[in-house]
Amino acid sequence: MTKPTVLILCTGNSCRSHMAEGILRQTAGDLFDVHSAGSNPAGYVHPKAIEALKEIGIDISEHRSKHMDEFLERNIDTVITVCGNADQACPMFPGQVNRYHWGFDDPAHATGTEEEITAEFRRVRDQIKLVFEAYAAGYREGTTSNPGSKNDETE
Repeated sequence: MTKPTVLILCTGNSCRSHMAEGILRQTAGDLFDVHSAGSNPAGYVHPKAIEALKEIGIDISEHRSKHMDEFLERNIDTVITVCGNADQACPMFPGQVNRYHWGFDDPAHATGTEEEITAEFRRVRDQIKLVFEAYAAGYREGTTSNPGSKNDETE
């Protein structure tokens, strides 16, 4: 059986959606096929997003900024928007069963010293990590607590 596909959307697909993609892949790559895209892609992945995930052992340096239209022909089971603009611009995708909106501040708009900007990327990363790890844990628990599931433990 194929894994359900999760598409994480944000306007620019340069920070939040890539951090969420990396975190969800690390946490639940065995459960989901995870991708990210944007409604108006920036064309790059923000270096500070790459750095913030590297600090927690996740490498997103090979990610690329993609337009959500690249996924219109694919079966997407779940769409998760991480900013308000993407939520409003999000089309229905073929096969889409679930849609969630979990908004996070955009660290790319942080101002201040280099240390303050880095701290904002870390803060947003940690919020995303908390939410997406909880989502993965809840999904995992739901798949393992269903009678007859291949993940059921028997005594």
